Amino acid sequence: MFFNSSKQKFFFYTFPVFLFSLIPFFLITGPFLSDLSISLISLLFLIYCYKKKNFSYFKNKYFYILLIFWSYLIINSLVNNFNLDSLKISFFYIRYGIFVIAIIALLDFDDRFIKYFFYCILICFTALVLDGFYQYFTGVNILGWESYIRVSSFFGDEKILGSYLSRLWPIFFGLSIFILKKNNRLFYVFVIIFILSEALIFLSGDRVAFFYINLSAIFVILFSKKIFKLRLYTLLTTLVLLFIITLINPTAKERVFNQTLNQMNLLNANKLNQEKIYIFSREHTHHYITAYRMFLDHKTLGVGVKNFRKFCSDDKYRESDSSCAPHPHNTYVQILSETGIIGFLFLILAFIYFIKYVFKHLILRFKSKYYFTDFEICILSGIAIYLWPIAPTGNVFNNWLNITMILNLPFLIWSRKSNKT
Repeated sequence: MFFNSSKQKFFFYTFPVFLFSLIPFFLITGPFLSDLSISLISLLFLIYCYKKKNFSYFKNKYFYILLIFWSYLIINSLVNNFNLDSLKISFFYIRYGIFVIAIIALLDFDDRFIKYFFYCILICFTALVLDGFYQYFTGVNILGWESYIRVSSFFGDEKILGSYLSRLWPIFFGLSIFILKKNNRLFYVFVIIFILSEALIFLSGDRVAFFYINLSAIFVILFSKKIFKLRLYTLLTTLVLLFIITLINPTAKERVFNQTLNQMNLLNANKLNQEKIYIFSREHTHHYITAYRMFLDHKTLGVGVKNFRKFCSDDKYRESDSSCAPHPHNTYVQILSETGIIGFLFLILAFIYFIKYVFKHLILRFKSKYYFTDFEICILSGIAIYLWPIAPTGNVFNNWLNITMILNLPFLIWSRKSNKT
């Protein structure tokens, strides 16, 4: 990137960097400001490319694949059970890809703003940890918001504290290693924040988030070169801390473990009159059955983007009163039922591509060689959360979830490019 004036640099570098750095704050407020930031950064980058007559940033195979997927979503929305909401989601989906390219270009120009982003995450995590534990022990946070059984801190009724921490934790951990590797004393302060934030995920009662943070931990322990011991120590310390807390107050443990086993009907396994065992819960199981029936009727194109909610009450798909929801609560099931085999192929391609390079790294690891750096392994552990197929998930087309996912991609791609250079 190059700029002809300070005005150009402000609009095409300084302002986008400012917006990007504040995304961790914006995500706490909800999807609006974070999505607005993504959109503005993407729009400003397109204007920059148009002014400079330079679209070389987009000339790579990954963006081409995204263009094909985006085109398919639009065509699917137009010809397959048309609704305006579906078309709107599909049409603006391209902004995520443009955003990733834009941040990579900004990092190539001057990567020092990584520190701004890092310190914003640091402030967010510190505030949430302090406020979250305060709410856990007192019943209200510093703003006077009550916890209502589950700790939610500044998220209030949204109950997504665990989701926020678990999804941004890999980036936070990776950037801490990347930025603070020369400052050992300060780094140990961050280790305390890591441990407390992991514990807070458990105390938030978000079972999926607790699974995700452990999944990313196992990933880092298995594949990293120098930090696997550190990640193991933080995980074990967190588990010891949680054991002590649950001895004092078993409420969180009951939700994360007992309630999960009850919903899956595993605690009644020895009873003769038991119901069948469910996948996560009766509601989740019936969502999946309903989505599968939709797929059988619409194998190629699915029922259309964001159309599960429209068809789930149809008698030929409906399993019970629990069949209907805004989405089927699993990424793979939703893509299969709403976009059919064609859309599902893109997701499987991403999964295979991910597995391919992870195994390549693992094979090299046995030879004391490493394909990815430890920083990249941390980022990849965050991506693994989204590609893991066996877990309840949010809506695939939810803005907030998509943003927390794509934040991993610019760092990973930029790091790979830097290492090759």
